[in-house]
Amino acid sequence: METTERIIVGYDGSPEAAPAVRWAAEQAALRGLELHLVHCSLWPAITHNMAPVPGVADSGLRHAAEAVVTEGAALALEASPDLDLTTSLVYGWPAENLRRLSPGAAMIVVGSRGIGGFMGLLVGSVSLELASTADCPVAVVRPGTNPSGPVVVGIDTQGWGPALHQASTLAALFGTTLRIVHVHTGHGKQHAPGDSSGVPDAREVLDSAVRSAAPGLLVEERLLAGTSVAGTLLGEANDARVIVVGTTGHGLIRGSIGSTAHAVLHHASCPVLVVREAPPAA
Repeated sequence: METTERIIVGYDGSPEAAPAVRWAAEQAALRGLELHLVHCSLWPAITHNMAPVPGVADSGLRHAAEAVVTEGAALALEASPDLDLTTSLVYGWPAENLRRLSPGAAMIVVGSRGIGGFMGLLVGSVSLELASTADCPVAVVRPGTNPSGPVVVGIDTQGWGPALHQASTLAALFGTTLRIVHVHTGHGKQHAPGDSSGVPDAREVLDSAVRSAAPGLLVEERLLAGTSVAGTLLGEANDARVIVVGTTGHGLIRGSIGSTAHAVLHHASCPVLVVREAPPAA
């Protein structure tokens, strides 16, 4: 197992992947980590003829794949010229290849939808599969950004520690505000939007999270009532630089990434970092 902490970014040459590379390069530079750029080529599954066309310079599927790697590396170094960068060209399904690299990584970064995605979906199948199966946090990056915005983290009643830790780290790296949001659904009780009266347990959850945030951060707290956790969270993140959500899902079959994380991934206009809890010990 790879034990050297690094940031991994998938690049397939699509327009959606370029912002992911730049965002990953910035994160690697801020954290002082290596950036590992990976291009996964599916061509060998279609044809074994990867060689150049006789008499045609710079032709062939292998050369095209290598050109994508070169292009991605240039994007990363343009964003962070002093970056410690490595690259890999691998073959096969992108989600599976990137998942295999995830143990020990600080995070995996991907675009919202790549060449292999389905038109009309805001988040591609590769991004969703990685968010539910990778052994490290997964950032899904869109072009939209609010450079001066806060890091917004949504916390549930339990299991919010890993997500809060990642959000605190991002807020410290960016030098921005950490906004902690806890949405109380009321379990059938009627509450006006934003009304958190009469919910002492919810207040205790939020207070505990605020106390657990990294020291020295400027922290905003939001305790809100709403029928949709994801919708209420997104309403508090219109100005966010990045949204962090936790999930207890452990694989596509066993619950995916949860409805809140899934909805946030599909509707957020800024990067989203999905942080899964570690699976229970066998």
